[in-house]
Amino acid sequence: MPTNFPSPKLRLALIGYSFLWWLLLPLAMLYLWRRGRKDPLYFQHLGERFGRYPTTLKSPVWVHAVSLGEMRSATPLIRGLLAQGERIVTTHFTPAGRREALREFATEIAAGTVQVIWVPLEYGFAYRRFLSQFTPKYGLVMEIEIWPRMIMACRKHGTPLFMCNAQYPKKSFEKDQQGLGLRAALVGGFAGAFVKSTAHHDRCAALGMKNIHITGELRFDQPIPQSQLDAAATCRDALTKGRQSFTLTSVVEGEDAIYIDMIRQTKGLFFTYVPRAPERFDEVAEMLRAAGLRYARRSEILDGNLVLTTLTPDVDVLLGDSMGEMYFYLGLCDQVIVGGGFVPKGAHNVIEPLALKKPVIVGPHIWTIEYPANEAIAAGVCHNVHSADELLAAVQTPQSVTDTQIDAFYAAHAGGVARTLAAIPKALKD
Repeated sequence: MPTNFPSPKLRLALIGYSFLWWLLLPLAMLYLWRRGRKDPLYFQHLGERFGRYPTTLKSPVWVHAVSLGEMRSATPLIRGLLAQGERIVTTHFTPAGRREALREFATEIAAGTVQVIWVPLEYGFAYRRFLSQFTPKYGLVMEIEIWPRMIMACRKHGTPLFMCNAQYPKKSFEKDQQGLGLRAALVGGFAGAFVKSTAHHDRCAALGMKNIHITGELRFDQPIPQSQLDAAATCRDALTKGRQSFTLTSVVEGEDAIYIDMIRQTKGLFFTYVPRAPERFDEVAEMLRAAGLRYARRSEILDGNLVLTTLTPDVDVLLGDSMGEMYFYLGLCDQVIVGGGFVPKGAHNVIEPLALKKPVIVGPHIWTIEYPANEAIAAGVCHNVHSADELLAAVQTPQSVTDTQIDAFYAAHAGGVARTLAAIPKALKD
């Protein structure tokens, strides 16, 4: 870690950053309130966002998982830490991440070994309260979350803060070094990192970070909820009526037109369409209706236990308007189209489908998942398409992928939890 961190330039920038957050506090509250109109959880437990908690665990391991995807990747590691006798506090910014933690660790929360809270907003006083009340042993920030106040508060408090399951995509790396390079400079404030691949290691090291450990991708060790797979097996035939089936996962705003047009051009296929954000469920339902597609909503034809209660005849699309049931939706299909790849922000992860031996199709923008997407493409288990026409062709004539290919790919990349658990004590000594 650089001994001169932060540099004078970064110190000056942090002063301006702090001033800006105070200036924009009314807008931050307005943002939470407006999001809370669609999802009330956004505006609940508001004191936690300012470092106020009715109860606290003492000396836990702190895991920051901003949203749903990060929480899912953190889950197997948290299980491993709990098995070692640790207590865990998880922090989140979105309701999706918080709900996933509450659902996944309900038993541990009741037993007092896990606590789930909002991450503090970017104010020094909020982090001081958080750190003084919880006194975490160390912090693990999932993926590529870089928040100045979080980093600086942990350094001042003496709490080691690590990037975990970390990636530094080439596009982000190059962008962060442009201009003043302040975001890149902040990487030096971490106590170290547990990264996914050699490429990510080298980019972090190029910015001056020390104490970097290559531990792989934690999602390869994610638990699979068998109950969701059983439910999918029970109702799959009734839904698909024997047709070849595709599931579109984590579809984001800006790519619906491509996917819906693709569905309109196909015949004799069944699709499950899962938007990434719950606030988009109604919007996507209207898009499907406007396109003249025959669809049904999961919330209208399945009960809370994923049992069919009714089914509109001749449905071609199931709209997955629920959260936390991705493995059910994956269990309904033969192949998976992973969303995000047709917008510049980039594709979402391909690992969950491959865990179920479902071949994957992904759009052109895969910089966000370069590892393990590039490896999956090379192994022949992921089809990278670059246009709407290529997507249509990939659906109409899917590439042949065997279970043996997927098993070999998965075996080559699993074990991230064990490697991370082994690396943590070494990282804390450095």
